[in-house]
Amino acid sequence: MTSSIPVHHDNAFTAADDILRKKGRSFHWARRLLKGDHAARATRLYSLCRHLDDLADEAVSIENSLTILGEIRCSIQSGESADPIVRDGLLLMDECGIDAHVLCELIDGVSSDLYRVAIEDMDGLLRYCFQVAGTVGLMMCNVLDVKNSHALPHAIDLGIAMQLTNICRDVRDDALAGRRYLPATMVGDLATDKLVNPVVAIQPQLQQCLRQILAIAESYYRSGELGLSYLPLGARAGILTAARLYRAIGTGIKNRHYRYWQGRVVVTPFEKAALTAGVLLSAPIARSFWRPTQPHDATLHRPLQQLICVNHIENELHGL
Repeated sequence: MTSSIPVHHDNAFTAADDILRKKGRSFHWARRLLKGDHAARATRLYSLCRHLDDLADEAVSIENSLTILGEIRCSIQSGESADPIVRDGLLLMDECGIDAHVLCELIDGVSSDLYRVAIEDMDGLLRYCFQVAGTVGLMMCNVLDVKNSHALPHAIDLGIAMQLTNICRDVRDDALAGRRYLPATMVGDLATDKLVNPVVAIQPQLQQCLRQILAIAESYYRSGELGLSYLPLGARAGILTAARLYRAIGTGIKNRHYRYWQGRVVVTPFEKAALTAGVLLSAPIARSFWRPTQPHDATLHRPLQQLICVNHIENELHGL
């Protein structure tokens, strides 16, 4: 499989491509199915989002990371930045008409990771997933030149589904960083050190929690895939492949009986190739690949109702 990305001499794109190749292997694989301009834009968007995420994940100083994230917020308002990644992100926002409020919502979500993370309930987890991943789904709609606003709720849902999968895969790594995304209503107010190598007594509870979260993720994956027909035809297989690769991570966790402490689940190159072939062979015969088959399930967004970003989208869709 060869990439359809045109040759670029822009340093920002080259750097973004390198980041995607090293840190976003599933997206790097799926990007091959996007046409040139969409693939290049998606790569640049990933670089920007990853840069923001790394400010939390690789923070040496909480204060310093918060200061930088605050400076990026100011850059979004002014349209100027000395940081080459942010500067290219600002250009991308201008090119694609990305709403500054959506990117600021992502910054809010990333910033929350710099404090003690102890999610209280499933609604709180879904709101967090919207901030750090549903927002990326919205921005991808701009990147892919999506014209129909009915795509937006489905894009949010696909982002949420992927983030829920990430959380189930990375329970141990997140715990080592002092973060507990597993809701207290499911596992109690467990200290993060208890999640790293959980004792036998609490393992069934943790397994049940992951089982529930991945079942909820499936509802959001289904909704995300129902929005495929709103995308440009040339983007549908690439986005569906990315979704299926992430779902495969969840399947891997399930096959290990949700024992995340036994090691991080990865999708092998052979599995990626098989999943991609499956998408290319089966997707074109699905009605939902070509046209909308059912309206968006509004109940999926009930936990998000207090978020201004989501309210604005819902109001637009219903003509309010």
